[in-house]
Amino acid sequence: MNRRDFLAGALATGVAGGEPAGATDASGAGFEPAARYSAARRGVSLVVMAHGQVVFEDYPNEGSAQVAWELASGTKSFCGVWTAAAAADRLLSLDEPCARTLPEWSSDLRSAITLRQLLTLTSGLAAGPIGRPPTYSQAVNAQAVAEAGSRFQYGPTPFQVFGEIMRRKLAARGHGYDPLRHLHARVLEPAGVNPSFWRRGADGMPLLSHGAALTARAWARYGQFVLDGAPGLDAGALGACFEGTAANPGYGLAWWLLRPGLVPPGPNAGVSDAQGDALRNEDVAMAAGAGNQRLYLLRRRGLVVVRQASGILDALRGRGAQWSDREFLETLLQ
Repeated sequence: MNRRDFLAGALATGVAGGEPAGATDASGAGFEPAARYSAARRGVSLVVMAHGQVVFEDYPNEGSAQVAWELASGTKSFCGVWTAAAAADRLLSLDEPCARTLPEWSSDLRSAITLRQLLTLTSGLAAGPIGRPPTYSQAVNAQAVAEAGSRFQYGPTPFQVFGEIMRRKLAARGHGYDPLRHLHARVLEPAGVNPSFWRRGADGMPLLSHGAALTARAWARYGQFVLDGAPGLDAGALGACFEGTAANPGYGLAWWLLRPGLVPPGPNAGVSDAQGDALRNEDVAMAAGAGNQRLYLLRRRGLVVVRQASGILDALRGRGAQWSDREFLETLLQ
């Protein structure tokens, strides 16, 4: 039985039982070629889940199931799902203007920016340099450089703005000062995820653009939670995570959508060519971080795939074998 036949069977029946590191599943389907591809590109973990059960895992290059790795910009995807929790709690609606919570935005171009545009990176806001997130107050002071909805611009500032919006909304409800507590209670804990650490900025606030570190299995559990429809969260807002925009059909609410029409923002965002013909019939959502940290949701197949790697700076500088989402996924599915 080849992997494509196995995955089709897993989609129909589910797969029970986890496997030891480096093993194949009980049906004989092997993921070793994909594991070798990842390991040759600084990979330290590869986990494949089918319907919530681990069917393959591998920890090369001194990786370990117990070691957490930084997700880099893979952290951003939490913000999209967080909006579904906040919508369910009646804290926000996606199409409300950000100026409703940020009155300092009410008298200029920023007054038209909605929360949906903020997290689809189409707000027109100056997005800031990748890898150097501002504090929440600095982010709120960023100016618009284009009309809302007119173009896609990748960077950390919009996510830091979202952090301040959530901080203010939660404070108004008497939920304290730290917005990360709400994300933990409403998203991470229900998903069975406890981050090993979460970086904070100079203001003490959690970095929402690239702050989290998780083990591979924990990140996979989060992916499964999302794939299962994130029970208890607003279904409409969750669905918006996987809807592209006119400015970039390949990006939803903080999730990359590997479909025709992807507009890559450049190598520093950790996104490579992902539009091979073999993937045109797939429905793949991706949380992506620098150094090729990856969480893939293969939504039609019921699969969650996590890949983590060391050497983020080496990857950003183009050292070593180059990563391709297309090549990896084609290898995984062949």
